[in-house]
Amino acid sequence: MDLLDGEYQPSPDQWVRDQVETYERTGGREAATLMDKPEWPIVVITSRGAKSGKLRKNPVMRVEHDGVYAAVASKGGAPEHPGWYANFLAHPVVQLQDGPEPALYRARVATGAERAQWWERCVAQYAPYAEYQEKTDREIPVFLLERVED
Repeated sequence: MDLLDGEYQPSPDQWVRDQVETYERTGGREAATLMDKPEWPIVVITSRGAKSGKLRKNPVMRVEHDGVYAAVASKGGAPEHPGWYANFLAHPVVQLQDGPEPALYRARVATGAERAQWWERCVAQYAPYAEYQEKTDREIPVFLLERVED
């Protein structure tokens, strides 16, 4: 299966644009962590805009288990979901880059016991997620991303 193609619309946030550009240009050798902390690795996820159809790229905390990745729609504990949340629901096939080679993954929202297990993994990887959950009334969604086979 080919990678996502289409018009790329960079983030309005300069730090996101800079991190994504550097990560992609270096195959993940640079800009591969959040705030230059090696214990907080990131991946870059490309999704198709729910309304615009344009490609959007976001650095997301790297939480991986047995080849499955989690994407936590925390938005720092804000009352609303991040913009990419609607993209994942509308167009669940996304492109994930963890290192030099991007691949396609299918995103789905984890629920019940599966979400609880993944939430523990996510908080173990990035403790601030627990604080973000305390700041908001919404249950922070956890998307699971599973590789799309050719």
